[in-house]
Amino acid sequence: MSLHPLSDDEINAIREQLQLLQEEHRDLDMVITHLIEQPPPDDLLVRRLKKRKLQLRDRILILEQMLIPDIPA
Repeated sequence: MSLHPLSDDEINAIREQLQLLQEEHRDLDMVITHLIEQPPPDDLLVRRLKKRKLQLRDRILILEQMLIPDIPA
């Protein structure tokens, strides 16, 4: 990802952001499930929440990859 190793502060900041995003992702999952189970579901709201959840998942994956050290080939 980057050309230099991450500092401890950078790693801690990434981990903190990662934790917050994972919590939001879990919360969205619960809200989406609740909305779908409570008829009639608000389809537009469910779609928006699912889209946000996917965006969070993508950001989480990027942050997780930043924490994995580069392995020389």
